[in-house]
Amino acid sequence: MFTTIIKRDGRTQDFHESKITDAVYKGLLAVGEADRQLAMELTLEVMKKIKSEYSGDYFSVENVQDIVETVLIEHGHAKVAKAYILYRENRSRLREARSTLMDAVSEILKETNRDNANVGNSPSAKVLQISEVASKNFYLKRMLPENEAEAHSNGDIYIHDLSWYGKTLTCLQIPLDKLLREGFNNGHGYIRPPKGIKTAAALAAIILQSNQNDMHGGQSFAYFDRDMAVYVNEEKKRQEKIIREGLKKLNLSADDEKISELVCERTKDETYQAMEGFIYNLNTMHSRAGAQVPFSSINLGTDTSEAGRMVTECFLLAYEKGLGKGETPLFPNVCFKLKDDVNFEEGDPNYDLFRLSMRVACKRLFPNFSFQDSSFNKPYRDEEVAYMGCRTRVIANCNGPSVTNERGNLSFTTINLPRLGIRAERDLAKFWKSLDDVLELCVTQLLTRFEVQKKLKVRDFPFLMGLKLYLDSEELKPDDYIEKAIRHGTLSIGFIGLAECLTALTGEHHGQSAQAQALGISIISHMRRRCDEATAKYKLNFTLLATPAEQLSGKFTKLDAEQFGILPGITDKAWYTNSFHVPVEYTISAMDKIAIEGAYHKYCNAGHISYVELPSAPENNLEAFETLVRAMADADMGYAAVNFPVDICCDCGFNGVIEKEFCPKCKSGNISRVRRITGYLSTLDRFNDSKLQEVQNRQVHYKFQK
Repeated sequence: MFTTIIKRDGRTQDFHESKITDAVYKGLLAVGEADRQLAMELTLEVMKKIKSEYSGDYFSVENVQDIVETVLIEHGHAKVAKAYILYRENRSRLREARSTLMDAVSEILKETNRDNANVGNSPSAKVLQISEVASKNFYLKRMLPENEAEAHSNGDIYIHDLSWYGKTLTCLQIPLDKLLREGFNNGHGYIRPPKGIKTAAALAAIILQSNQNDMHGGQSFAYFDRDMAVYVNEEKKRQEKIIREGLKKLNLSADDEKISELVCERTKDETYQAMEGFIYNLNTMHSRAGAQVPFSSINLGTDTSEAGRMVTECFLLAYEKGLGKGETPLFPNVCFKLKDDVNFEEGDPNYDLFRLSMRVACKRLFPNFSFQDSSFNKPYRDEEVAYMGCRTRVIANCNGPSVTNERGNLSFTTINLPRLGIRAERDLAKFWKSLDDVLELCVTQLLTRFEVQKKLKVRDFPFLMGLKLYLDSEELKPDDYIEKAIRHGTLSIGFIGLAECLTALTGEHHGQSAQAQALGISIISHMRRRCDEATAKYKLNFTLLATPAEQLSGKFTKLDAEQFGILPGITDKAWYTNSFHVPVEYTISAMDKIAIEGAYHKYCNAGHISYVELPSAPENNLEAFETLVRAMADADMGYAAVNFPVDICCDCGFNGVIEKEFCPKCKSGNISRVRRITGYLSTLDRFNDSKLQEVQNRQVHYKFQK
C-alpha cells in the first residue's frame, strides 16, 4: 500500500509505520504514560486515516504529522497531542537552524564572505567564518531575548559582531608604554623590556597582534611617538657605546662633536629601519587564527622632543616609501594629531611634521587627521583624544578618569534610520515616537549584552586582562569577573542612512536643502541626548556612533527594498549612505560638504569621520590639500581624511590612476586598486558588492586647478 514518503527537502525514502509508533510513544512518555501498546494502537488509527485521505503510494511527512495530531485529540489524548506538537515545533526549529547554518557554510566554502574587507580568502579565514556563522545562529536562537533577536533579523537594528556576542569586547587603546617598560608574557614566556628601537618596534607589532586575538575590533596606540621615543633614546645610548668601544678597540679617537653626529646618524637610520619593519609586520602578521592582519591604528604627531620627532618623521618616510614594490600599506591606520601651538601653524615646533604628513597623505591616503582643538576635543587637550580604526573615539568616563589609554568600546548596535523615515510617511510626530522606541530598544539590548560581558572572567582574556591592559584591572585575579574594569568602556548606539531618512521625511537630503539639514541636526542631537540620559540613568558610558556602514551598506537596503519597494532617493540603489554623510553620488563642492557634515561631529562622541573625494593623488598641490584640512578644522570636525584612487602595478611598480585593465607601462593586468572603505584601506577585490557599487558612484568634490 504505502511504500514511500516525501521528506521536507523533497527527497523520498521508504515508509516505516514504526516511526509513527516511536513518535507517539515519545509523546506518551512526555506526559508520564509509558505505554507501548497504546502507541501501537494509536498508530493503527493513524494508518486508517491516512488510507481514507490519501490514495497512491506517496504522501508527505507533514501530512502524517497533521493526522497524528488529529488522531491523538479525537481519542482523548489532548495532553499527548500538546507534547507532540511542542516536540514537532522544536524539531522544526532545529531543522530550520541547521538548514540556515548549512546554507551559510555552503556559501562560505564557495566564496569567502566579504562583510569585512580585512579578511582574506585563506583556509583559516573560511574556518573562522564558518565558526562565526554557527556562533551567530546560537546567539540569535538561544541567548538573545526574542524581541532583540527579531529586531536584528528583520532589519530594525543591527547588533554588530554578533558572532562574538558572549565572548569578548570590541577594541582598546593599548598602553604601549606600560608593556614595553614592564615587559610582558604573551603565553610562551616572558618578554623583557627592549634596549633599542628595532626591538621596541617589533614588540609593538606583536602586542597589536596578541591583543587582536582577544578582541573582535581594532587595536590602537594612542601615543605612538611618545611611547617609542623612550627607545630612540635607548638606541642613542647603545649606538654611542658601540662607537666608543669600536674606537677604543682600534686605538682611535674622535672628538665628542663628531661622535655625537655619528650617533645621531646611526640612531636615525636604526629608527627608520624599525619603523619600516613595523609597517611590514602589520601588513604580514596574521591574527584570529591566521584569518586577517591586526586591525591596527597609531596616533602620533604631537611629541616635540627630539626622539619623538624622529619617530614621527621616520615612520612617515617609511610609510611614504611603501612596501616592497612601492605598494601602499593597508595598515596601520595612521592618525596625525593636529594641535594649536604644537604643529598646526608655521613656527610651531612640529609644523614641519604636519607638512610631511600631508605630503605622505597626498600619495598614500594616510595619515587621517584628528583635530585636538575642536570644540568637543579641546576640553581633553592635555590628555589628547586619540582615534582608532574606522572612527572610534573614547574619552569621557562617568565611572572614572576621562582618559584615552586603557579603554575601548564594549559593543555597538546600529539603528536603521531610513526605515523609520519610510514608516513615518512624512508624519514627524510618528517618526519621533518610533525613534524613541528604537533608541530604548538599543539601550536595553546593550544592557543585555553588558550583563553577559561583565560575567566573563580575567582568564577568558589571557593577554588583554591577564596583562592588566584595561583601566582598573590591576587588582583583578584570574577567576574574577571583569565588570570592575569594563565599566570604563563605552556602549554605543550607531546609525546609518541619515540622508535617506531625510529624503523619506522631507523629499530632500541635507545636501539639498537647509530645511533637511536642520532636521538632520535635530535628529542626531536628539539621539545624543538620549545616550546622555542613559549614561546618567545606568551609570555606564552610552555614546553615539556615526556607524561605519561596511556590511550594513547593503543589508538594511535589501531588506527595506523587499518590504517597501523601490523608493526614489531611498531604496533605489544598493546601499544606504554612511552615517551622516552627504550621499556619495550627489554633486557638491568640497567646502559645502565639509560645512554640512562638520555640524554632526560634536554629537557623535563615540566616533565620526568625514571625507573629501579627489580625482587623483594631489602630490603636486600640497597647498590645496592643506586648504582642505584647515577647512575641516574650521568646520569643527574631529576626524577627517581625503580620498582619491591609489592604483599600482604589482609587477613593475607603476603608481597612478590606472583607468584600464592593464598597466600603461608594462601592460600587466596584475593591478592593486586601494580605496578607503568606511575609514580604513583595502583593495577593491575585497569590497562587498554594495560597497563596490558605492565606490563606482562616488563623485569628485574638489578638482585641482592646473
